[in-house]
Amino acid sequence: MILTVFLAVVFCAAITLMLISAVVFIKDKKLFSSAPKEALALVKDRKQEEFYGARRIGWVLMTISIIMILGVGVVSIWDGFRSSFTFWQFFLRFVMIFTIYKIYDMTFFDYFLLCRFRFFQHFIPEVTPVYTDRKYGYNIKSQLMKLLVIFPAASALAAWICELIRGSVLQ
Repeated sequence: MILTVFLAVVFCAAITLMLISAVVFIKDKKLFSSAPKEALALVKDRKQEEFYGARRIGWVLMTISIIMILGVGVVSIWDGFRSSFTFWQFFLRFVMIFTIYKIYDMTFFDYFLLCRFRFFQHFIPEVTPVYTDRKYGYNIKSQLMKLLVIFPAASALAAWICELIRGSVLQ
């Protein structure tokens, strides 16, 4: 259980690092695909870097965050095999990691960074009109769909695959 919570924290840190690298350093419009359509339409393509090497720093940070996310997956699965997890133990681990992440995403990214602190608007000022009167981020339906349907389904699929792998290795 402690390892699962730790992995969820690492996952959240990796996603935060990915967000910072995309918004602050890389600033490529393609990386903002999860933004609402009305905000995405206002985002300008930025050809010039904020400072020399900003994009390079951003891509290094992005790579580190992807490695961290993959590491969370590898460690969570490896430890499950080592500890002889059942389907339900794998499922619980995966769904806990995803749930902790999604709650973090909804509170920290959507509420604090987007609405309270206006972090995104500072680095991408042209989207300010889209978020001006919002009390809570955006896409609450999409967020709840991920939290209540997509992530549990993905967790069940991953747990099932782990069970298949474990079963085939033991035979």
